[in-house]
Amino acid sequence: MKIAILSCFYPYRGGISQFNACLYTELKKNHTVKAFNFKRQYPDFLFPGKTQYVTDNDEAAPVESERVLDTVNPFSYIRTLKKIRAWGPDLLIVRYWMSFFAPSLGYVTRHIGKNCKVVSILDNVIPHERHFFDTPFTKYFLGGSDGCVTLCDAVKEDLEKIRPGKKAVTIPHPLYSHFGRKRDRKEAEDALGIPHGSRNILFFGLIREYKGLDILLEAFSGLGEEYRLIIAGEPYGSFDRYEELIGKDGRDRIHTYLHYVRDSEVTDFFSAADVVVLPYRTATQSGISSISYHFDVPMIVTDTGGLKAAIGDTGTGLVADSISPEAVRKEIVRYFSDPEIRENCIRNIEKEKKRLSWTAFCDALTRFSNEL
Repeated sequence: MKIAILSCFYPYRGGISQFNACLYTELKKNHTVKAFNFKRQYPDFLFPGKTQYVTDNDEAAPVESERVLDTVNPFSYIRTLKKIRAWGPDLLIVRYWMSFFAPSLGYVTRHIGKNCKVVSILDNVIPHERHFFDTPFTKYFLGGSDGCVTLCDAVKEDLEKIRPGKKAVTIPHPLYSHFGRKRDRKEAEDALGIPHGSRNILFFGLIREYKGLDILLEAFSGLGEEYRLIIAGEPYGSFDRYEELIGKDGRDRIHTYLHYVRDSEVTDFFSAADVVVLPYRTATQSGISSISYHFDVPMIVTDTGGLKAAIGDTGTGLVADSISPEAVRKEIVRYFSDPEIRENCIRNIEKEKKRLSWTAFCDALTRFSNEL
């Protein structure tokens, strides 16, 4: 089958780009695949981080792609459509994670023609940070898709609310496996400048309001001296409010690494961690869980979106019964108070690692497309 993928690829960085690279690589094993990339993903003034692009220090593997779609230039929508049509795919796969992309991606999918099926992989239908135009834009985009793949049931339920009856299937987020092996814990702690012998809690990933770092900081303030918190990720916006929560008293036990974490650095953070905490206010699924599985690190999550089903129901971590510092703190204490909890979580992670392969994901995706 000839498969075109329209989304962000190298030189763009981040979880979406990493996912797409893995998808592209796996599909190429059995199909003819071409990547169509953004020429401009966001105007710089709309991007909340430091840069959208891979830097000299990043180790992201290049993926060959044709950079053609400019999200704010409607003439590029037409050029993109013509180029994909000229290549003649049987299937067009599009990633959708926020309504900003609806006009550009929706134009292409709506006009691609009957000879090409369109499958959209939906990270979100209802975004974490909402705008008045989200629903109409998303409806416009979905109108060009023959079928949708959601990465958790919570997103599928959101899809049903916006587009009742839309053909869809849930295929869980596969595991990231390109970060290398877990290293010796003490070596990882030395690399990070962290003392040995503590109970290490990790908050990892881009720091955004909905991810609830403030909830974790308030939870941590009530924990004893034996606990240590590692915060690793680039802030999207000001970090000042979190600095206030850390305060002088938390400086010795809270370690911050406020930058985009390169692939080679990921190993140290997860090798040093006893547990990863995702104190999210809202969520669908999380790519962080895929990294945690890769490194055999259990998780503590809040009961929101698809996190309870992905973590709690599989037994790979604990679920706080409310989105509050008290509930998160309770689960942290419970996790460390009983060594058997960690052992059970790791056994269940091994089961999940066998189930959540890229081969299984791509096989399910192509089967779904053939049924449309």
